[in-house]
Amino acid sequence: MYPNPYGNTQQPGIGFQQGSQYPPQQPGYPPAPGYGAAPGYPPAPGYPPAGQAPGYPPAGQAPGYPPAGQAPGYPPAPGGYPQAPGYPGQQAAGYPQAPGYPGQQAGGYPGQAPPSYPAAPAYPGAPPASVGYGASPAGGYPGAYPGQPAAGGYPVQAPYAAASSVSQLGAAPPGGYGGAGMQQQYQETPTLLEGPFDASADAQALRKAMKGFGTDETAIISVLSKRTGNQRLQIAQAFKSGFGKDLVKDLKSELGGRLEEVVVALMTPRYEFLAKKLKKAMSGIGTKEKTLVDVLCTATNTEIREINATYHRLFNRSLESDIQGDTSGHFCRLLVSVNTGARDESPTADPGMASQDAQALLQAGEKKMGTDESTFNMILARRSFAQLRLTLHEYERLSGHSLEKAIQSEFSGDIETGLLAVVKSARNRAAYFAERLHDSLAGMGTKDDDLIFIVVTRAEIDMENVKQEYNKMYHKSVAQAISGDTSGDYKKILLGLCGM
Repeated sequence: MYPNPYGNTQQPGIGFQQGSQYPPQQPGYPPAPGYGAAPGYPPAPGYPPAGQAPGYPPAGQAPGYPPAGQAPGYPPAPGGYPQAPGYPGQQAAGYPQAPGYPGQQAGGYPGQAPPSYPAAPAYPGAPPASVGYGASPAGGYPGAYPGQPAAGGYPVQAPYAAASSVSQLGAAPPGGYGGAGMQQQYQETPTLLEGPFDASADAQALRKAMKGFGTDETAIISVLSKRTGNQRLQIAQAFKSGFGKDLVKDLKSELGGRLEEVVVALMTPRYEFLAKKLKKAMSGIGTKEKTLVDVLCTATNTEIREINATYHRLFNRSLESDIQGDTSGHFCRLLVSVNTGARDESPTADPGMASQDAQALLQAGEKKMGTDESTFNMILARRSFAQLRLTLHEYERLSGHSLEKAIQSEFSGDIETGLLAVVKSARNRAAYFAERLHDSLAGMGTKDDDLIFIVVTRAEIDMENVKQEYNKMYHKSVAQAISGDTSGDYKKILLGLCGM
């Protein structure tokens, strides 16, 4: 029963009670839904349909809206997408909303994924995960949620997904990295997966392949190219306990050339392999700066700590002191900075910080006579990769072009190479290594050290993603590229590690 100011009552769903003195409605206005009209006052022509509340679109007006379970009384979201539950705010045109977040993100960032990339659960717009690059241990590959840290603490890498169809990166490879937009997470996919195996049976197969006259390289390749690093160590242990011999020494005595190099790399524990790679790059005359960049500028804090500990154990020296002894200037400072393992690895990104950092980079580079290298070093070496992706997006919005293009204009030599590696890894580490793989195969001759390093180290992390990026960037498969530049058993083991 509903009171009215005239002292009468009215019941929902029925007409006025007999004798009611309720005032008549004004001409041209429809009656409230479910109530009879006062005599002599017909509804306005064609408005509203029977039973329809005034001011609301008729059911079925927008095809498929409102969806089941949508809060009554909200109009369809612009662009034909449903509104975020409980939020009537403006929706970013044409994109579905991440659950529970209003359509407009603080700082002007839309709270949704780019087309075809669903938003990660419970995260607004900003790419949620920091990039993680450590080799996943047994059972340690990323979980079901993109951006979720894998067992053992290695979060997964974010792919590059261009949000801008206008801005393109300067000096990008064919098919390039595209615009600098925000990216969502995807699960890194290795080509070597740890499944059931029999270490003793594999040890016997390897012993048979090396026993007697000649060596069965095909049998060796079929075993080692299909086992993870953890499994290969178990095979070596089974080989020693079963035959009283060192598997690596036997393999080195039976094999030669590039095949031997790949096999020895496979049989070396990951962080020992990386530490030895760094040591070799700084030994002798000259320094192989690109190796330092590939290892250190793309690494997570966990990897940095493991590499430093292993380096000290193997060589009884500090990696930092060797870096300072073999490099100089701003390049040395960048390597020392990333080698501290102090990068923020928060899974969320702050739009306000991204705006401030983008402004700082702009003022330190393009808008300054000369370049303030320390600002670039501080931001690129310390911010999480998730945060850097947001900063790259903001930098492009402010300047009209990518941060990569700015770095290429403001820097040169090794420091340019190092800063570009950090930025490209933040965008999409698989794409960075796809470019490096292409570099190792391009031109006259093959850079076999780089090729072996990339294939061996990425096979258990994201080689499937590297293959996909390579295909998009260069319009040919990794299998075609490797087959065109290598041959024999060397080619077989590389293709095997790439899942071919």
